[in-house]
Amino acid sequence: MGNVTITNHPLIQHKLTLLRDKNTGSKEFRALVSEIATLMCYEATRDLPLKEVEIETPMAVAKTKVISGKKLAVIPILRAGLGMVDGMLTLIPSAKVGHIGLYRDPETKKPVEYYCKMPNDIEEREVIVVDPMLATGGSAIDAIGQIKQRNPKSIKFMCIIAAPEGLDALTKAHPDIDIFCANLDERLNEHSYIIPGLGDAGDRIFGTK
Repeated sequence: MGNVTITNHPLIQHKLTLLRDKNTGSKEFRALVSEIATLMCYEATRDLPLKEVEIETPMAVAKTKVISGKKLAVIPILRAGLGMVDGMLTLIPSAKVGHIGLYRDPETKKPVEYYCKMPNDIEEREVIVVDPMLATGGSAIDAIGQIKQRNPKSIKFMCIIAAPEGLDALTKAHPDIDIFCANLDERLNEHSYIIPGLGDAGDRIFGTK
């Protein structure tokens, strides 16, 4: 059974306040998304297994720990998820990066996959799927469903802001995954935007409207 972790570290909450501010421009917004992703990645990788190795310090031989053979992959949901990738790679530079692109069909409101490129050895990897916003949950549910078909070792989902409706939908659709978010907001409005939220994350990252 998956768990939901709200990573309410003071540094994350401070940066999230700046992120929400409508006066924060694209350059600062991009930097904040990346910084928050780095801080959240610290929490999401807390369960990586360790093994003991022996090294020589300048003073003596020491028995100490290194990460034990876990291969990781970061998979952003295009396009806003791209804003979180560099922040993740700051902490886990050897991770491979896949991409999954979805758009919402205006008639059916369902997500449609238009691009999917995964690491060749995804079956050997622990996957962290990233997207700044979890609104209705539709894109995350579909993306994780597509990734599950490639049989990775495990999947975690990481977002910055979640709506209760999206979190509920995602945990019901994929009860086996761990979810990490920086804040659980109030609700969705009638247009499926998160309130109070931060607007459209993709537009604010890339300076588009």
